[in-house]
Amino acid sequence: MEPVTFSESGGIRYLHFGTELIQGAMRIRDPNEIYLEYNQQMMAWLLFLETKPGMRVAQLGLGTGALTKFTHLHCPAVKSTVVELNPAVIVSARSMFSMPDDDRRLETIQTDAKAFVKSSKYKNSFDAVQVDLYDAICDGPSASSLEFYKGCYNILKAPGVLTVNLFSRHKSFDINLKNICEAFDNRVLLFPESHDCNVVAIAFKGPKLEAEWRDVSARAKLIKAKTDLPTHQWVSGISRENVRQESKLSI
Repeated sequence: MEPVTFSESGGIRYLHFGTELIQGAMRIRDPNEIYLEYNQQMMAWLLFLETKPGMRVAQLGLGTGALTKFTHLHCPAVKSTVVELNPAVIVSARSMFSMPDDDRRLETIQTDAKAFVKSSKYKNSFDAVQVDLYDAICDGPSASSLEFYKGCYNILKAPGVLTVNLFSRHKSFDINLKNICEAFDNRVLLFPESHDCNVVAIAFKGPKLEAEWRDVSARAKLIKAKTDLPTHQWVSGISRENVRQESKLSI
């Protein structure tokens, strides 16, 4: 297991895996804020799914717990399942990054995400799955095979949404994107690259989705009003970045 280390600068606390590379961050005076832009975009499933009692979300890779904390605070109807292999990451999320302990809406499972998605126990179990799996080298996702992404597809309900953090300026990007597209029948959208070279992919399971962008924008404004996520940039970015999506959302 990689060693878990920390640093602080300008009121921001950072998570590292024994190197200077950043694995997550938290604004100390506002621990429930999602500080990093790509992390914010990982919540984009909210654009396409209404939260309701019984909804389940899986977070593969815990990091600082930013997504888990956000969902726990802003989506009270949702039960989150966190999958994290490194026990030190789980401890640090709770002790250094203000992640709540497990309760009726939050369960933490210490296991390998690749084994988790292959388990028949979780087939068709989750409305949304968020994948942010990186190791100390941080040169691409640590789970990237077609088998892994087919597992992500299988644990999703229909309709269901997958969000994945990819590293754009590395050979792993094309490999991951190809495998996501194959697993999800090419029903994949991309955010524009963020300033830290991360690109978030959104993949869909279930019936075809068609919507006017103005309706998606109205949904984005509602989410911003309720959660303060910077969703005002999401719709324009997604519609510009993806071919054949300029006039309306059709995927």
